[in-house]
Amino acid sequence: MADEEFKVKELVELNTNAGDEYQEAMMHRVEYFAKKNAKNSVFNNMVQNTLIKSIGTILDLKVKVDNAIGEENMKKVHDFLDEILLFGL
Repeated sequence: MADEEFKVKELVELNTNAGDEYQEAMMHRVEYFAKKNAKNSVFNNMVQNTLIKSIGTILDLKVKVDNAIGEENMKKVHDFLDEILLFGL
């Protein structure tokens, strides 16, 4: 864990490589928290993956229905839905 501990550096003078040092320190911090939170986010990843797969499946189904109906009938369906939404509001 010694490598993952945060190091506090007192800034006495501005070095030309200070930006590189700060960037490296920030990258180590990001990696530290990514590893720390990886085990806590299994549920969130599962929910996100399920949601994305569901949306993808719905969109694939929509494309297949659009292709099966055809352009002429799709225009009629859209007009019908527009009329329902217009009167429903």
